[in-house]
Amino acid sequence: MINNPNDINRLDLANQIKDIRENKLTDLKSQTDAVDSNKESFKDMLKGFVGDVNKMQKKADDSVNKLATGEITDVHDVMIKVEEANLSFSLMMEIRNKIVEGYKEVLRTNV
Repeated sequence: MINNPNDINRLDLANQIKDIRENKLTDLKSQTDAVDSNKESFKDMLKGFVGDVNKMQKKADDSVNKLATGEITDVHDVMIKVEEANLSFSLMMEIRNKIVEGYKEVLRTNV
């Protein structure tokens, strides 16, 4: 039996702390689940981007080969494809560098 009003307040406070802790754990679990579901999405996005850059490189190479063999006479179109492929590759390398830089920063972080 609880006779002291201070004991009742402590009991209420303990219950409130317990409820807050359970809510925070539930929130943390839902955030972790959301991050886990985004891992595949980020990987797929990068894979798709690398695939697109590869396609542009192949199209540019194909255009250069066709220009060299005389199948295509439009130098302007070939140069545009080559520059698009070059720009896409440069962007991909910058993204890679930023990812590596972020990874190194995480490794330097003290836990």
